Amino acid sequence: MAFLLFFISFSVVGYQYQIKTIVIDAGHGGKDPGAVFNKNTKEKDITLKIALQLGQLMKRRLPQVNIVYTRKKDCFLPLFTRVDIAKRHKADLFISIHCNSSHNQEAYGTETYVMGLHKTKDNLSVAKKENAVVLMEKDYAKHYQGFDPKVPESYILFSLCQNSYGKNSLILAKNIEKQFHASKRFSRGVKQAGFLLLWSIPSPSVLIEVGFLSHKKEAKYLKSASGQRALANSILQGVLEYKKSIEQEG
Repeated sequence: MAFLLFFISFSVVGYQYQIKTIVIDAGHGGKDPGAVFNKNTKEKDITLKIALQLGQLMKRRLPQVNIVYTRKKDCFLPLFTRVDIAKRHKADLFISIHCNSSHNQEAYGTETYVMGLHKTKDNLSVAKKENAVVLMEKDYAKHYQGFDPKVPESYILFSLCQNSYGKNSLILAKNIEKQFHASKRFSRGVKQAGFLLLWSIPSPSVLIEVGFLSHKKEAKYLKSASGQRALANSILQGVLEYKKSIEQEG
């Protein structure tokens, strides 16, 4: 009996949580271009390039972690397929990369979203824009429990649920925005909104808006190889900091 108690105690004390799988999601794709600047600069292309760069950086710095992409080429993926990929691979982290746009062409900077109830009209506007991709899917109401991104009442559903991964998602988001700021990018901060994608992911997850394609100068930065490399590295550093703090807690 004493041996059994010792074994159980040793097992609990000796266990340390480790991040084993990270899913990187390049937003939009295929028939869904996302935001577009000057007709030939498309969000779907920029997010894919940053996602692939981020994955390569992670493979070098985190060789023990399984890196999974939702897409590695220009193709259309329904939101529920992205969710299924995260579930199938039992993701410990889910990172979705996007570019922002606004009618206000002076708006610029990064912002990282976690699942939550929107507190401003701007946050709701971003969520509606990203959620609208489901309208391109066949039978979308069937896949998303009747959710319609055009109907304000649909967003009440997000106020009726608690995301059990909210705390860790927030820690990850803060670390990523901290790294953007450290690399001299203007950080608009961490925000919450009702993203259908994040609501469905069973792990800590963030949606990163790496900049505004509607801002002429920032669009050029987002399109450049150096800008994409810098953004990928900032996200990596945020993940490394998060990983270190979470695994120490575990």
